[in-house]
Amino acid sequence: MSRRMMSPAAARNRQPILDVLSVVMPERAKILEVASGSGEHGVYMAEARPDWTWQPSDPNPEARKSISAWREYAGLDNLLEPLPLDVAGIWPAGPFDAVVAINLVHISPWEVTEALMVRSAERLRNGGVLYLYGPYRRDGRHTAASNAAFDADLKSRDPRWGVRELESVVAEAQPHGFMLEQTIDMPANNLSVVLRLHC
Repeated sequence: MSRRMMSPAAARNRQPILDVLSVVMPERAKILEVASGSGEHGVYMAEARPDWTWQPSDPNPEARKSISAWREYAGLDNLLEPLPLDVAGIWPAGPFDAVVAINLVHISPWEVTEALMVRSAERLRNGGVLYLYGPYRRDGRHTAASNAAFDADLKSRDPRWGVRELESVVAEAQPHGFMLEQTIDMPANNLSVVLRLHC
């Protein structure tokens, strides 16, 4: 039986995410993806952009098995073996042109977002991108009823989780040298949040 996990959400959002990344990132970029999950985003991006080197990672061994299975299935030299990376732990040395975190900020305690800002600033090149994807509250409100329901569901699973205030995430990033470059509306009431490092 294949160890390749599949996510309907990943199938829906991977092309819109690729479209954004292709605009904000340079050619021949070296990219660290944190909390890679099934690995579907990594294989899709690496296949579409052979000039990028994509480093997936996940603390969950089952997720890493799925990522490795996707890598073997696709046979892509620019998709690297997944690292057992916990965002709050020790990161690979870098430097990277981008750090990508898809559906992480809301499905983790706030301390993970704090660590993400610190470690990304340490590992990115000057001018590098921290790319966040997921649902956000804006100006104190949910952007859709479905996001409010999702937020309640997340908090019922773990009270430390939840849809974050975009303004709070940006404020957490700024002391580490990040500036909000743009936010882009994405499928299913999600946002692409592009933060650029200016040392």
